[in-house]
Amino acid sequence: MTTIVQQAMRARALMRVITLAAFLAASTAFAAPATAPQSYIDRPDVSAFIDEMVADSGFDARALRRFFAKVRYQQSVINAISRPVLEPPKWYQYAPQFLSASRIDGGVAFWRANAATLERAQNEFGVPAEIVVAIIGVETFYGRNAGSYRVADALTTLAFDDPRRAEYFRNELKQFLLQAREQKISPLAPKGSYAGAQGLPQFMPSSLRDYAVDYDNDGKIDLAADVDDAVGSVANYLAWHGWQTGESVMKPASIDVDKREEVERMLDGGISDRRTLESWQLDGVNATDIGESATGIREMATGIPESPGSDPVGVLMLEEEGEPSYWMVFNNWYVLTRYNRSRLYASAVWRLSQEVKRAFTGQ
Repeated sequence: MTTIVQQAMRARALMRVITLAAFLAASTAFAAPATAPQSYIDRPDVSAFIDEMVADSGFDARALRRFFAKVRYQQSVINAISRPVLEPPKWYQYAPQFLSASRIDGGVAFWRANAATLERAQNEFGVPAEIVVAIIGVETFYGRNAGSYRVADALTTLAFDDPRRAEYFRNELKQFLLQAREQKISPLAPKGSYAGAQGLPQFMPSSLRDYAVDYDNDGKIDLAADVDDAVGSVANYLAWHGWQTGESVMKPASIDVDKREEVERMLDGGISDRRTLESWQLDGVNATDIGESATGIREMATGIPESPGSDPVGVLMLEEEGEPSYWMVFNNWYVLTRYNRSRLYASAVWRLSQEVKRAFTGQ
């Protein structure tokens, strides 16, 4: 009997070893490589990039070789950008982190500390102060989470070691090197996200060069340490992308019960194509604060575009823990999606802006 028990114990122990070995073998398939890629300065694709920068933008080849000799591959960047999304988040899962009491209180404190600059930006660009505050709040928690990667390392890693996105990130690397030359700073100095986004508003280099402004006129653009520049740059970005002063972002909507199934089929990924407000009304979709007119077509309440035929709107669905909520979304909501294409992102910015404004004004 003892022999049988001992044999059984040895068999179970062997199975544990085999199982552990199989687990470790499987794990290594997803782990970082044992050795990093060869030095960037020795790679033919980097040499071709240097030649392109010299020919197209007049860079000094030796300076670029010195730069790439100091850049370091970052496996954590590849891990972060390749992290699989098993299922897109739903609104009720996504929103709470951006609508927490600490995020709202932080927005009020940021607004109070920078009230004069926010008011000036609102007057000059037509973008409400609370929208600018909310974008900075969502992007970096008012500067607390602006990123700790060297932008040079992040962009170089993605430009040359992420084949799926290489073209995009090589262009961003080019824009970053141009940015550093224009600002007369070392390209090894800026810090940012794993994707190379910089500063309080997390501008990618191409956006920084196109839309960032020296809002305090100190002779340089600094989105990381200069709040004035960050505020002015966010407002300028939104204005350039078509922000309409005084118009709505989104309004609660209702769908007639007998039309709901038909309308829901139009919501691809939670958002419809844009159509005229009148056509949505005829299909049973109505903003809840629009009143009846004498003609039977609903007239516009304050903040609703006055020309429904010329300013098409979309219908948005947000997943709540119970029944979903429905919204009419207007031009300014789509402008927010130019900052980040997610319907959840644009909606979170708007919701946070309203909560911060309510807390700031005491209403």
